[in-house]
Amino acid sequence: MAYTMEKVLRVRHWNDGLFSFCITRPPSFRFLSGQFVMLGLMVDGKPLLRAYSIASQHYAEELEFLSIIVPDGPLTSRLQHIQPGDEILLGAKPVGSLVIDAVVPGKHLHLFGTGTGLAPWISLVHDPEVYERFDRVTVQHTVRHVEDRAYFTLLDTHLANDPLVGEMAAEQLVYDWVATRVAKSSHGDPRRITERIRDGSYPLNPETDRVMLCGSMPMITECSKLLDEMGFVEGTLSHPATYVLERAFAG
Repeated sequence: MAYTMEKVLRVRHWNDGLFSFCITRPPSFRFLSGQFVMLGLMVDGKPLLRAYSIASQHYAEELEFLSIIVPDGPLTSRLQHIQPGDEILLGAKPVGSLVIDAVVPGKHLHLFGTGTGLAPWISLVHDPEVYERFDRVTVQHTVRHVEDRAYFTLLDTHLANDPLVGEMAAEQLVYDWVATRVAKSSHGDPRRITERIRDGSYPLNPETDRVMLCGSMPMITECSKLLDEMGFVEGTLSHPATYVLERAFAG
């Protein structure tokens, strides 16, 4: 696999099990909002790579990623210790299904993610074309604990300080989150998105709504089944339809 060696610019630890980091971006590196790329480290003289969604804007000068920490994970047990100046392997070819060209036109775009499955949504909500194509954009993020809400300030304020999409996001972006291991929540409906879709409290219509799924395989599997039953059709970049999902990894 072709890859380049990039420098770590910044690292932020959101909590003991979650961190994000920025690396240099090669001048020739191009990607679509929502895509992922292979990323990793040299271990024992060999490249150790995993799929990571790109969280940065497609026009940004840097590349940003969000990662969990698996204590005994071959890559994340090492990646969690990176510091500015360290080197990271970056795959040369970004790919993935979570791009707006993979869904047909609609009124509302729903971005359902669990854990680090939030990452592609951070890229998408910074993209002006997303707001031009859809009247409303909803980020639905499910986490285990409240402190797992990465980028929560950015989303809570509807990207207020973003000079490119701030005004559009203020009118069109909806941020909704659920912490599943909190006994009682004062934030809206505390139930998982799958439960809310099933009982109709989170209404979806294949005529007007478009859905993207990223995160844990149980969520993706259950949501896909529910969407199929409602008349949604899974799409790809080559065959756009009413919902898309990412099978490459579990966030």
